[in-house]
Amino acid sequence: MKQLKIALIGNPNVGKTSVFNALTGLNQHVGNYPGVTVERKSGSFHLSKDTKASIVDLPGVYSINPTSKDEEIALNAIFDASNKDFPDVVVVVAEVENLKRNLLLFTQMKDLGFPVILALNMADQMEKKGISIDIPALEKALDTKIVLLSARKKEGVNALKEAVLDYETYTTDSVFDLKTIDEVYFSTLEQLYPNENPYKVWLTQTGVYSFENISPLVSSTTDFTKSAVEIKKLQQRETIKRYQFINTILKDTYTIDTTKATDIRMRFDRVLTHKIGGYVIFFFVLLLIYGSIFELAAFPMDFVDGLFADLSTWAAATFPEGKLTDLIANGIIPGLGGVLMFVPQIAILFFLISILEETGYMSRVVFLMDRIMKPFGLSGKSVVPLVSGTACAIPAIMSARTIENPKERLITMLVTPFTTCSARIPVYIIIISLIIPRSYIFGIIPLQAFVMTMMYVIGFLAALVAGWVLSKIIKRYKDSFFLIEMPTYKVPILKNVFLNMYEKVISYIVGAGKIILALSVILWFLGSHGPSDTFGKASQIVSGKHINENLSEEELQSEISGYQLEHSYIGIIGRTIEPVFRPLGYDWKISIAVLTSFAAREVFVGNLATLYNLGEDATEDEAKIINRMANEKRPDGTAVYTLATGFSLLLFYAFAMQCLSTVAVTKKETNSWKWTFVQMAFMTTVAYIAAFIAYQLLK
Repeated sequence: MKQLKIALIGNPNVGKTSVFNALTGLNQHVGNYPGVTVERKSGSFHLSKDTKASIVDLPGVYSINPTSKDEEIALNAIFDASNKDFPDVVVVVAEVENLKRNLLLFTQMKDLGFPVILALNMADQMEKKGISIDIPALEKALDTKIVLLSARKKEGVNALKEAVLDYETYTTDSVFDLKTIDEVYFSTLEQLYPNENPYKVWLTQTGVYSFENISPLVSSTTDFTKSAVEIKKLQQRETIKRYQFINTILKDTYTIDTTKATDIRMRFDRVLTHKIGGYVIFFFVLLLIYGSIFELAAFPMDFVDGLFADLSTWAAATFPEGKLTDLIANGIIPGLGGVLMFVPQIAILFFLISILEETGYMSRVVFLMDRIMKPFGLSGKSVVPLVSGTACAIPAIMSARTIENPKERLITMLVTPFTTCSARIPVYIIIISLIIPRSYIFGIIPLQAFVMTMMYVIGFLAALVAGWVLSKIIKRYKDSFFLIEMPTYKVPILKNVFLNMYEKVISYIVGAGKIILALSVILWFLGSHGPSDTFGKASQIVSGKHINENLSEEELQSEISGYQLEHSYIGIIGRTIEPVFRPLGYDWKISIAVLTSFAAREVFVGNLATLYNLGEDATEDEAKIINRMANEKRPDGTAVYTLATGFSLLLFYAFAMQCLSTVAVTKKETNSWKWTFVQMAFMTTVAYIAAFIAYQLLK
């Protein structure tokens, strides 16, 4: 079967992804370019019975002069003839409403010598916007094949496939005469490189790309060699001349009759980007997203959690007793449950984000928020991950993919776990109930509720401050200028929405799931095994110790569980590192609970209940565990849980990275253990220092 390679390129917000989805359906794959964290989106489809096409969807760019490392890597891949992505044909997607701006990129791609097809998307909007195009005349002027299509309505997709099949009949001649920029200079280049593509020669001189067999010009003729400043001026002149060329063509082939237009875009923009009303509307949109993640996902998450708990119980009761059954029942099945439990949240979040992007509202959000977030090294789009992080950091970190600037995307991923997620709530409730009295501020504001609210405020402030600090430290990426195009409002295409949601869910399960599962099994091993002379004889030792006491079976089992956790490998580690936590006010039991809650913050309370021999049901009885913690004493008879210890724990859990699923997702999204460890070290250091200061000042 014949194989064709296609590169899909276009400006941002022209519906390029819709065209990609219309061509590939579910046959698409998201990965990274080799050795870097730049996302590479590819797919495949059949052009005919005997021809199959593979297609690469390039990042949205305004020209082939890259403004970010992502664009540079992606474009370099299709310009390098030895690269596996080097295309047989290039499809430039343009929007009918903004054709003039879109054609700048088209002329550059055409001049590089590729067979190029110009796909004019959103053709269904032409009549509504009063647009008419003389297609035959435009094809002749641009020396290319033009296809009108509407990816939204699936119109013109077959015509595009037929045009691709005929790619060998299209010319690869340049459409723009470089000599109009500088007659002498470009004529000389033509003489010096007679057998090379003139535009590739020019791009090599500018240093934008290095093409094979073309070296930068080295000339002894001083009046011919251009300085960097002169080259820059020629690049600017090139852009001006190309637009003049495009204007001349469109003057005779493209018309807009505004009297026939029925567009209401400007009226929507005035409302959605209003300096007060715009923020109010965005607040309610965030409320909808946040509420959906929290409320809608609760039922399926509880269902998945309960399903795997039942499955674990069934496996333990059904399979032969032994280490393998223990591994399956208490390591692998809970690990799989820990992976799949977050799928509902991820699916709902990306369903809503896709709708915001498809409708064009997300661009208005960036316009509104960018000025506020920029001083903290963040993007206007960072608001969505930060707010979503109050439900769960895992989908929130994944939602940072929508941020184009690599530096802002990285900082957003690194600081999002500072926001108060739902897993911190059980810890906060227990500690606040323990150390904060039930009183009222000014007689009306509950003090405990006020402290709880402040924990959320502290989380947001920590994320912003951390963002500012990281923006000063991370230097390897260039800062971006704020440039945004307001796309037209569109009714979302459900197929695109569901494809995006599906892609993110699969990416999470495949990429982060295996890490979460592996870490879960490791933590299970450390918590379920220990030295044979203590952990292995827990039942005998505890039974002997309480032989003269009339303990019920449940009480005896609770004592055995607490002894086992204390003498498990992770318990031994907790006792060993107790001196490290002692300046924070923690005894060995709190140290073990903190260490074991690395898997998930919410298990802190359950592990304390086990260590205090309260039984498995204690976590469902707040009063019981609070009462037990309030009476816990140190060897010198003083209370363990004082105001100082309580605030120390609150601040430690506010800042520490106590969630292995978040660690796995950060590794997956940054494709770097380095940044994952930087995040863990940074958050742990901040948590330790804050807890230390709180305890030392309040004790």
